[in-house]
Amino acid sequence: MKKKSSAWISLLLFVLPGIACGQSYPTKPVRIVVGYAAGGSVDLVARTFAQKLTGTYGRQVIVDNRPGAASHIAGNIVAKAEPDGYTLLVSSSGGLGTNLAIYKQLSYNALKDLTPVALLVHQAQVLIVNSSASPRTLKEFIALAKSKPGQLNYGSAGVGGPLHMATELFSFMTGIKLTHVLYKGGALALVDLLGGQIDVVVQPVPEALPYIKNGRVRALGVTSAKRSASLPDVPTIAEAGVPGYAYVSWMGVAGPAGMPNDLTARISGDWNKALASPDVQSRLLDLGLEIAGGTPEQLGAHMRDELAKTVKLVKDVGIPPID
Repeated sequence: MKKKSSAWISLLLFVLPGIACGQSYPTKPVRIVVGYAAGGSVDLVARTFAQKLTGTYGRQVIVDNRPGAASHIAGNIVAKAEPDGYTLLVSSSGGLGTNLAIYKQLSYNALKDLTPVALLVHQAQVLIVNSSASPRTLKEFIALAKSKPGQLNYGSAGVGGPLHMATELFSFMTGIKLTHVLYKGGALALVDLLGGQIDVVVQPVPEALPYIKNGRVRALGVTSAKRSASLPDVPTIAEAGVPGYAYVSWMGVAGPAGMPNDLTARISGDWNKALASPDVQSRLLDLGLEIAGGTPEQLGAHMRDELAKTVKLVKDVGIPPID
């Protein structure tokens, strides 16, 4: 997969228009705004690119964590920034459009107020419980949840975010009822799982992996249609007892609306080039992520498609809209 991804991105860079434009960029530090707490998977991805691009540019690329509201706070900051390429958003799906499926009153519309730059990675999640918990398999957890409707708690980084949607889909397909506890980041939910304050989380593989390896949490199933290369011994949720279940999130980078086409092409090329580098790919693959990459147009199409899917999921699951 690694060689194939590199070859694809190299071809993309060859044909990407406008790379020669905007060569003076950047002349000052670049800020990457992240809508989740430090230590989470989105933060880790943003910091991987910040380090790589700092070396490329010879200018500081910093990460600014603005957690809360499923990345809406961070997205709003970027949407209102100058469209000069110096303020960018790295986010999972919520901040890049799927929040529109749930929140009725948003101060920005990701499809109108952001400029897509590049799709970065796809990411599977994993359903985990504290290692001291009694369920040892997914079927045992489902049976426990059915025996205690509404008494088991799960955490997520915000309504409409990937962790929330993946868990609600799981609950819908299994007929169980879990109580939702909101956090400012998935990493904070994981801390409470470790401390026994909540019972279960569907967590990004990069965040859960160290705790699965050291035995502090037990992995019951991954959300993707295929097993994670980082967790080959953990079955998919579909394999473990919920046929047809699959949910994979993604991350991308965007800037404010109104960025000039040549500047957008230049920044997209820089991020895709960083994504194609062996050190960045190695880091992302070690985190259990799947390399994506792509043009601004491809990310824009992906954002629209994912919003349509989320609208359907929200309707099917029965998640009420938020004012």
